[in-house]
Amino acid sequence: MTPLAPHITAFLQKRLASERRASPHTCASYAYAFQLLFEFASQRLHRAPSDLVVEALDADLILAFLEHLDKDRGNSARSCNARLAAIKSFMRFLEHRVPALLDQIRRVLAIPTQRTTHAIVRSLDRQEYRAILDVPDPASRLGIRDRAMLHLALAGGLRVSELVGMPLAAVRFEGRYLHLYIRGKGRKERTLTLWKDVADSLRAWLAVRGDAPTPEVFLNAHGAAMTRSGFARILERHRAVAMKSHAPLQHKRVSPHVLRHTCALNVLRATGDIRKVALWLGHESTQTTEAYLRADPTEKLSALGAMKCPELRPGKFRVPDQLMATLKAATVMRTPGTTYP
Repeated sequence: MTPLAPHITAFLQKRLASERRASPHTCASYAYAFQLLFEFASQRLHRAPSDLVVEALDADLILAFLEHLDKDRGNSARSCNARLAAIKSFMRFLEHRVPALLDQIRRVLAIPTQRTTHAIVRSLDRQEYRAILDVPDPASRLGIRDRAMLHLALAGGLRVSELVGMPLAAVRFEGRYLHLYIRGKGRKERTLTLWKDVADSLRAWLAVRGDAPTPEVFLNAHGAAMTRSGFARILERHRAVAMKSHAPLQHKRVSPHVLRHTCALNVLRATGDIRKVALWLGHESTQTTEAYLRADPTEKLSALGAMKCPELRPGKFRVPDQLMATLKAATVMRTPGTTYP
């Protein structure tokens, strides 16, 4: 039997972090995927996670784990595919380290990914995001922080990881504008210039932020760096308050990424250029940005104006006389061969 612990440690610390130079977000995502897998395997096999062996990670166990993610944890197909991708990457790492298990590894690599639906992106209209922005109290320290975070996320279209991981050195005020240096997904870097209103809300937070041992701009109530889950909870709390004054928010699930989608659609409606949306969001290809074309009705309305609707032959439906309709029904129901006087 081959102990699992030394191989998974080498994969996460050497292969990902050192050889492939994967980002901290990728390393954390892979580590969480294996945390879920080992917890499931431990319960299924009645063995401690540290006592698991590589031979236990066969195709049947991986398929059962994916079913557990789908049915028990309620994960989407996209999330299940992300966990499977991490497992397959580890299996390819094992091919050269444990060649005796090559047949088992290939069976795991042959597991297909789930097909995903390309749903229309969810976003907020002007009244909805204004209702959320108006909730934080500008007279309290945490209210000032929440206003700045929400304003920056909505105006800049930042990913939640970009927002909570932004260091003070990435912020520069120049005249009326706010300049941000953003290190995004896949180590892609971009700069973003935002309006005076956003600069003022961020200045207000920095004035009351105080000194902290962490370099991140936004802090939690304990003085540590804000986390992604922490920002999600803050957003949900303000949505719950905002829906009291704006009822449509009651039926909407507002996640941090919905703010990014809202910003993207605002840029698309203002410019009509999908390339500018891709530059604003930091997309490497406009193929990713094309999802917003399906959500924006502007393009469809312009197509309606340019096209001519197929014509039908004119005519109107006339209600038949009730007496004649009754007689026709009686004629239809007459028994064949019956003679009437």
